[in-house]
Amino acid sequence: MSEEIEKVKCLIIGSGPAGYTAAIYAARANMTPVLYQGMQPGGQLTTTNDVENFPGYPDGVTGPEMMIQLQAQSERFGADVRTGWISKVDFTGPIHKVWVEDKKEIHCDTVIISTGAEAKYLGLPSEQKYLELGGGVSACAVCDGFFYRNQETVIVGAGDSACEEAHYLSNICSKVTMLVRRDEFRASKIMVERVKKTENIEILYNTNTLEVLGDGEGVTGAKVKNSVTGEEQVIQCTGFFVAIGHKPNTDIFKSWIDLDQTGYIIGKPGSSKTNVPGVFVSGDASDKEYRQAITAAGTGCMAALDAERYLAAQT
Repeated sequence: MSEEIEKVKCLIIGSGPAGYTAAIYAARANMTPVLYQGMQPGGQLTTTNDVENFPGYPDGVTGPEMMIQLQAQSERFGADVRTGWISKVDFTGPIHKVWVEDKKEIHCDTVIISTGAEAKYLGLPSEQKYLELGGGVSACAVCDGFFYRNQETVIVGAGDSACEEAHYLSNICSKVTMLVRRDEFRASKIMVERVKKTENIEILYNTNTLEVLGDGEGVTGAKVKNSVTGEEQVIQCTGFFVAIGHKPNTDIFKSWIDLDQTGYIIGKPGSSKTNVPGVFVSGDASDKEYRQAITAAGTGCMAALDAERYLAAQT
């Protein structure tokens, strides 16, 4: 027998800084929000060892600690935080229907999408090992570059983001080696020129990573191979950055919500509104520019305020 359909005023899909901030604001506005944490409770930040650039933490904080605190803060105001993930949605009418793990059906007056995005990695076992250890593999130079001050780093990628991150690292690190898989960049001309003009960035074309090397605690180098000459070499480094793109977690919305060609939700400029009235977006599911915890939290606030105003206009 199927469960009884639950009716909620505000459903938040996904946790992380965006989802929890939306929950805090929605709960304080008496919207009795229900938040489903998703497949990775706490989002990408739970894989981050040290967060040092979020205001209010002078001694820094770990990603998991911050998520526990944000969850507790939302629950203090009455947010209903649940485990589980949303498997299907139907945004046909004014009542938005969602299904939890293909079983439970919920009818929502408003929905806030905070499903985030996942960084793409090379998929090497050694890369995953040091990523999980928090010992030198990262997909965010702005987040983690500071830990490699005056050290040598490697960055993989050939697009605008990779060039931007390489240039960012060049201001912090003693040397940055950029690994470009083909014989040319995919980035815009202006970004390529900026990288080429930077003295402490070395570019290796036609180069693939074979293995991330380490001492069991942290990264010590990268073993790479030139795909044209077949030559292999070891590059000494303490930080290995991957900038080959992100995949937004938006697949279940593609029949209903406007997405760009890479899957990011297209919001209405200056707001969190989507093309569906009553459905709002916050965090990295729509942000391919900044991808920071603090900006995600800000858009979570925006989404809750937009949802509250939407509900007020319906009465």
